[in-house]
Amino acid sequence: MSTYGFIGLGLIGGSLAKSIRKTEPSGRIIACSRSMETCRTAVNQGLIDDICQGPGDPAYSSCDMIFLCAPAEMNIEALSSVKKVLPPECILTDVGSVKSPIHKAVQELGLTSQFIGGHPMAGSEKSGIANSTDHLFENAYYILTPTPEVSALKLEKIRNFTLKLKALPLVLDPDEHDYITAAISHLPHVIAASLVNTVHDLDSEEEHMKMIAAGGFRDITRIASSSPQMWESICVENHDNISRVMDTFLDHMIQARDRMCAGDGGYINRMFEESRDYRDSFSFVSHGPVKKSYRIYCDIIDESGAIATIATVLAVNGISIKNISIIHNRSYEQGALAIEFYEEEPMRKAITLLRHHRYTVWEND
Repeated sequence: MSTYGFIGLGLIGGSLAKSIRKTEPSGRIIACSRSMETCRTAVNQGLIDDICQGPGDPAYSSCDMIFLCAPAEMNIEALSSVKKVLPPECILTDVGSVKSPIHKAVQELGLTSQFIGGHPMAGSEKSGIANSTDHLFENAYYILTPTPEVSALKLEKIRNFTLKLKALPLVLDPDEHDYITAAISHLPHVIAASLVNTVHDLDSEEEHMKMIAAGGFRDITRIASSSPQMWESICVENHDNISRVMDTFLDHMIQARDRMCAGDGGYINRMFEESRDYRDSFSFVSHGPVKKSYRIYCDIIDESGAIATIATVLAVNGISIKNISIIHNRSYEQGALAIEFYEEEPMRKAITLLRHHRYTVWEND
């Protein structure tokens, strides 16, 4: 029987604990949190077995694996306390979306032989243990960033752990991870926020821009609704990588502006053509120019026939599907399955039908 320790029980920590309960019912789980009420709720729900008084609680000395699931700066602060009670064979990991700062702190504290960074790419703008689920990580990438000193045995152990969650483990260097996420996750949030603020600054007193902002604008700015506190931390921690990819983005914007003003239609055409072709090569795409997408997200458990069942339910009711796909990177999506429709009416009908069949469904807003 393994013992798992948690420092923090929010959306990710709570979901990990619930997943462990599901896949390893005999496992022992202990935890501490900023809110004692959160811990008491977790005990009452049978989610954890014991409450710890902080990251330096001696109870953590019995753990086989410890998860740092608090905000990034708090995880780093907790390391010195955790070190005092960390057993030699225990794996120490975290769930943050920026890896370099905590890897640096781990190295300074001499914990490199036990630390394997972790970043489960699942979740949403919703937070807290109340929104946690026991299948949040199914079919989602779970990035692992081991230190050079960590043993192959420890890496294989945590890799097998993620496979039990039905996640997709991917091993990366921490610096490479931060550069990749700067491009595909962090910069898009900065762009979305900047685009929303641009419309805010340019809008009239009558707010006509705000009034008609819909379709493509809402689709590409949806992530601007994410937690300001979380993204403040991410942007500050990963500023070097974000600024690097932002320079390339700004070069593209400036060149597009200059060529557009010069009437260079050929360049503009190639710009859109190349971006379209590259985006259409992704595993889940929406063909054509940015427009209103009729897409919903459905929360499903990864089991044989789950997708076929949903497709059959829709088909027998005469609802045509434009695209259906498992979302592997669910950092900012609310469901495991994305279903896209050609028009709004069949989408509305599908929402009603799936909810009638007790599926949890979110509309793409």
